[in-house]
Amino acid sequence: MFRATGLVKRFPGVLALDGVSLDIAAGEIHALVGENGAGKSTLVRCLAGIHAPDSGAMELDGLPYRPGSAADGLGAGIQVVHQELALLPYLTVAENLFLRRLPRRAGVVDRRRLRADARDLLARIGLEISPDTPVERLGIAQMQLVEIAKALSTECRLLIMDEPTAALTPREAGRLFDILRDLREKGVAILYISHHLEEIMELADRVTVLRNGRSIETVPRSGLSIPGMVRSMVGRDLAQEFPPIPAKELGEEALKVSSLKVAGFDGPVSFSVRKGEVVGFAGLVGAGRTEAMRALFGADPAVAGTVEVYGRRVRIRHPRDAVRHGISLLTEDRKSQGLVLDLPISQNVTLARLRGALVNFRREREVAQELGGRLRLKSAGLSQHARTLSGGNQQKVVLAKWLHAGSEILIVDEPTRGIDVGAKYEIHELLLKLAADGKTLLVVSSDLPELMGVCDRILVFSRGRIAGSLERQEFDAERILTLAYSGYLKNGDNS
Repeated sequence: MFRATGLVKRFPGVLALDGVSLDIAAGEIHALVGENGAGKSTLVRCLAGIHAPDSGAMELDGLPYRPGSAADGLGAGIQVVHQELALLPYLTVAENLFLRRLPRRAGVVDRRRLRADARDLLARIGLEISPDTPVERLGIAQMQLVEIAKALSTECRLLIMDEPTAALTPREAGRLFDILRDLREKGVAILYISHHLEEIMELADRVTVLRNGRSIETVPRSGLSIPGMVRSMVGRDLAQEFPPIPAKELGEEALKVSSLKVAGFDGPVSFSVRKGEVVGFAGLVGAGRTEAMRALFGADPAVAGTVEVYGRRVRIRHPRDAVRHGISLLTEDRKSQGLVLDLPISQNVTLARLRGALVNFRREREVAQELGGRLRLKSAGLSQHARTLSGGNQQKVVLAKWLHAGSEILIVDEPTRGIDVGAKYEIHELLLKLAADGKTLLVVSSDLPELMGVCDRILVFSRGRIAGSLERQEFDAERILTLAYSGYLKNGDNS
């Protein structure tokens, strides 16, 4: 159905695509993998008509394909679910889903039909929210599902999905996979991009690997293996998926949360964490993990509850209160809530600790240089804007910001969302090193292997409550998922 041959795309100072070739058949799930910066997103933008390649050719059904805009791509039947969400926050879910083609009756928007059509789409992807909910009130995982529903709302011939499950739990991801298989049976061509290589093994008919802007190889399903894909992506073998957990002695109780209740969730939630401990928070999308962490940080109001830091009761009504008591939050959406993308690295690092009316720029650069070296930040220099960094390096800048602010208790929400396999290892290594140095970490993740790979203990959320707590020797994916579903089952039915 689609063929690209020898695509080249240059940006100032960067050769993003260096002769990439790719073909996708109708009724095929074709995976595209590579580290951040390998050229995947640039290739997608060329396919969608957002960028025009400098050289090379594209064909659709054997005919030349030269889209001049994203509208041309849509007109050709190419739908893209981008990694960067493209929703309008102040509109409702229903309005976002059908923005280009709102149903009308007698010249005005037919609200009844709009809601009914939206409910059908949301049910198709298993998202249980009201179509009238403003998008700004959704969590990042719910936004991701709305973005997917929007792409499925129109007939398409080539569906491109860029990291669609980055914030989804296994339940939501499994529902999406069923939808993709159904589309494949109907003859839709699917280009699937993911850093989760287990998903690639489960879904893909073929896999094309990009590295440094070049297409390295295309492998059929029969030849797929995770070690083989990793080796092809990074150009070397990675000995293990997670770094070894260093030996450590846990200290005193660093944080105690009692009867925390968040609006819209059953609650209450109570737990404690010791100095140097890494505690994970598992659960389904919408189970209340992120909401509880945001309330703990003061980003959202808590209905009730008390917080103690090192045995002293504190009152947190605003993020500044949390920061003053040594608590930080690395949000699940680092780009919109953790960074100022159009500021340089040096200014992002010092944002949480600005004092007075004047900035000592020399000291600012010294701080950024020291923390950047400590976190192994890769950049073209401290004046490089955060927007242009890879996902892993953006996360390091957010981490540097909170370390500079003096944080002793770090809440880390989806720490490796949208980060490639090589950078993931580095982020996990940094988190474990911080814990070994005496920092206290609360890690929220939809990636169960990640939680089991780096945490000392896992608390499982279900319908706004903690359904269970597992020590490291008790970690088991099936057991965690059983606890996660427990609050949603009726009459104790665990089938």
